Amino acid sequence: MSKLRSVVLLPSIGPFVRAFAAGAAVFAAGALHAQALPPGVRLGMTPGELQAAMPALERVQRPQRLAGGLIGSWQAAPVSMAGLVFEPIFFFADSQLRRIEFLASAQALPDGGAAAFAELLRWGRGAFGGELASNDPGTAYAAWTSEAADVYLQHVRDARRASVRLVYKARQVRDGSEL
Repeated sequence: MSKLRSVVLLPSIGPFVRAFAAGAAVFAAGALHAQALPPGVRLGMTPGELQAAMPALERVQRPQRLAGGLIGSWQAAPVSMAGLVFEPIFFFADSQLRRIEFLASAQALPDGGAAAFAELLRWGRGAFGGELASNDPGTAYAAWTSEAADVYLQHVRDARRASVRLVYKARQVRDGSEL
């Protein structure tokens, strides 16, 4: 009799499991699309190629300068991800797109952006696998490596400057002689 029950129960659970899996796949696809690079954009492209891919780009009034000669000189229209509005900045060095940074202020949110960080962390795990993580009282950080890019996610939890940042950087592989 117990064998008969297990045979009868499995088909009744199957549609539920399939529906749950389909829902999870739809959610994951939506989340992946939300955090993917803009259509036609890839690290390594020239400023002209970026402008052709994103005609609405605007020059940044005060370019940000980072180590390695990176200059954040272009910005795109804000994009919504994980319930926050992120401002994308495009950084160039040696006339190549080397870094894309999405930054959102989370000061006005009661959780300081914790829910958005958690959602983007789930996306990163789904897209890139397990992360290298750091977590201290003021900042949480997760990083992934793919063949073409290093990706990191940062959550600053200070109430006066709470923010969430998602960064794509051109992957730089070095051998021991370059260190």
